[in-house]
Amino acid sequence: MSEQSENELDKRIDAIESAYEFMLAYAAQGRDSDAGTGAGASELRSYLDAMNSALDGLGGAISTIASERNSTAARDAAEFLQAIDEDARRARGIVRLVLAQDGISSQLIDNVNGSIHLRALLTDLFVIDEALKN
Repeated sequence: MSEQSENELDKRIDAIESAYEFMLAYAAQGRDSDAGTGAGASELRSYLDAMNSALDGLGGAISTIASERNSTAARDAAEFLQAIDEDARRARGIVRLVLAQDGISSQLIDNVNGSIHLRALLTDLFVIDEALKN
């Protein structure tokens, strides 16, 4: 896989994981809204924006990298690569829903953190990241 593609994927995965870690901390704060000032208020939307960008086209980017790396393995893993794409699109939908809110509560973020779509995506990324390293 090209170094540029590898760096892009690493940046996307890092943005997604960093946002998730921040969201875990935000959920524990018991906030009614992200409006106003204070630790985490504006940072939350920055992390969510970065996650949203990282999720945009993620499945296609991973499929391209997998094909560049090993076209036979990519064909054999086509169903898994499709699942990554679907999980990324669903997770992006959740992120966009949250970003559309005037105020983002800790409870909403806690529910997002528990979303099967986001958790599935994170697991997908752990798997594909390790598989592409081999």
